[in-house]
Amino acid sequence: MIKNKAAFVGSFIIFAICMYLFFPFSNTAIKEAQFVFMSFPIQDQEGYNLLGIIGSIMFIGAIILLFNSLEKYRFRIVVAVVIVYMFLPNLLIATYQETLANGIAAISYDGNGQCDFVTMDDSMDAECNLVLHNRSDEAVTVELEFIDSLFMEEDMRMESLMNLAGPYTVTLAANSKKHIHLKELIDLSGVPAHIDSGTSFGINLKIKAGNKTRIL
Repeated sequence: MIKNKAAFVGSFIIFAICMYLFFPFSNTAIKEAQFVFMSFPIQDQEGYNLLGIIGSIMFIGAIILLFNSLEKYRFRIVVAVVIVYMFLPNLLIATYQETLANGIAAISYDGNGQCDFVTMDDSMDAECNLVLHNRSDEAVTVELEFIDSLFMEEDMRMESLMNLAGPYTVTLAANSKKHIHLKELIDLSGVPAHIDSGTSFGINLKIKAGNKTRIL
């Protein structure tokens, strides 16, 4: 089935390098890519991402190398490898968090948080909902901080307005998910640039515990 063992092994070495370049742990990149190939951000708000382009070229090269190294079942194996490549990082992260990780390293976030904002004169009614998962065998206490989306206009605040009513300290029990619901009336006096009203999906977070920090 394998006609060139060196090319076969080489293709998987390149796959491993590609995965290492953009492995989504321990911090998730907050630059929201405008164009993505597999896990590689090709273009974001700052323009073309050179590392993402290099990773994409390497990935395509690994696919070609793998295809040429095989004698039978080429298309089946290549498709299977691509599917595994797509899901393997999240599987590895979950396995690490459930076995070796502790503290904030064991916290995962699905990225599906939502915040709603309604302005009323000099104040704002703000409400956020999100779910955090502690995969470790010990309780973890973290401090939450909200990060503005990079799609916002420069100096315009939205999600980070929640920090005016913070800090938010959350304790997650061992091996548990916790739905976090925050409802605040925020004083906007002294805040020069902010949205009037709106809803934000897929909010970005910073979590802190002692001198350790992660961006999710």
